[in-house]
Amino acid sequence: MPASPSLPAAARRALRRTTAQVPALAATLWRHASGHRFALVREQAAAVPAGAAASVRFRCNLCGHANRVGAARIERETPSCSVCGSTVRFRAIGRLVTREVLGTDDLLVDIDPDRSVRGLGLSDAGVYARPLARAFDYRNTYFHRRPRLDVLDIPDVLHGRFQFVIASDVFEHIVPPVARAFANVRKLLAPRGVFIFTAPFTLEGDTLEHFPDLHEWRIEQHDQRRRLSNTTLDGRRQTFDDPVFHGGRGTTLEMRVFTLAALRREFATAGFARIRVADEPCEASGIAWPDTTSVPIVAYA
Repeated sequence: MPASPSLPAAARRALRRTTAQVPALAATLWRHASGHRFALVREQAAAVPAGAAASVRFRCNLCGHANRVGAARIERETPSCSVCGSTVRFRAIGRLVTREVLGTDDLLVDIDPDRSVRGLGLSDAGVYARPLARAFDYRNTYFHRRPRLDVLDIPDVLHGRFQFVIASDVFEHIVPPVARAFANVRKLLAPRGVFIFTAPFTLEGDTLEHFPDLHEWRIEQHDQRRRLSNTTLDGRRQTFDDPVFHGGRGTTLEMRVFTLAALRREFATAGFARIRVADEPCEASGIAWPDTTSVPIVAYA
């Protein structure tokens, strides 16, 4: 590992010594020194002892890199590819596109480009958006920046145009009523199109809507704590202390926690013919679901 030129010579020497002796600690130092996003992931993956019993070998279907990592790293949100930093969720999305749209188990990174397949992403992560754009006529969209698409207000010209649409951990952040977003995705799909969907969900009860009467709202700061202030459609004032955010502020506000039963109803009401819970593992691509909650769902137009 080269030393950062911004560090003093003594610090660079210390960093090189640490790299040779303690890989995980060196990765942490390097991440802070150089700002490299995946340095820590690389070192943690490489630091698995050669004889470790609890390790997993897989080839990332998004970047093609062969990995050997501790079994504990094969988890929904833990980066486990030492090159692209993909998680189980990200690799599962790539695999579901190839299986559901092309009917093949070939890795996304290996398939020949086919521009006749049109896909749409709703704020997809770059780690799988880039290989999708290479393979298909696919475009990623966002709510707050270009290319912009508001799933609650889609233009008629997009109706029926896509063989697949992806929304991964997005719908828990959409303002109510979320049913409109499900219905609009159904409109985007061509006949026999598929909606590849993920969101955190539980297995019991009904969806918990945190702010069912959201209308005119804002996030305020009070004594190092955040508060959501809302005025309902009929003029009532509401305040909610310590709302939950996922990895950021504002646009990542958690609006709800789904349940699987409620998701089934949402898909059916939106007009999808059927759904399946896509919890199948794929050892070759490092995909496993030790927890039965929050696994991907495929909905069929």
